Amino acid sequence: QVQVMESGGRKVQSGGSLRLSCTASGTIFEIDAMAWYRQAPGNQRELVADTSSHGINYADSVKGRFTISRDNAKKTVYLQMNSLKPEDTGVYTCVQTLRRSSWGNWADYWGQGTQVTVSS
Repeated sequence: QVQVMESGGRKVQSGGSLRLSCTASGTIFEIDAMAWYRQAPGNQRELVADTSSHGINYADSVKGRFTISRDNAKKTVYLQMNSLKPEDTGVYTCVQTLRRSSWGNWADYWGQGTQVTVSS
């Protein structure tokens, strides 16, 4: 079994900072991509940032404010969020693309999400 769990979400004032973490556990051979998505009430889920063997990408709305990083040994991806705005409010969910053995297929594993609320 593989589990992916996020942490770090809370309520913060506009202009503040938060650091989210997402850790995968279980039988894991190799991890490729790690990504953060968010979904605000009434909106579709959107990609915030991702990191993989192809590089790092950010949504235009967070460029210059958010930084994604990873610690492969810890099977963890982080999202440092600075200069937060009320429009950053939402449920932030992590997904890790991994395989459980050298002969296994790559698959996406999603966490349950963590709530980030930015008050004005």
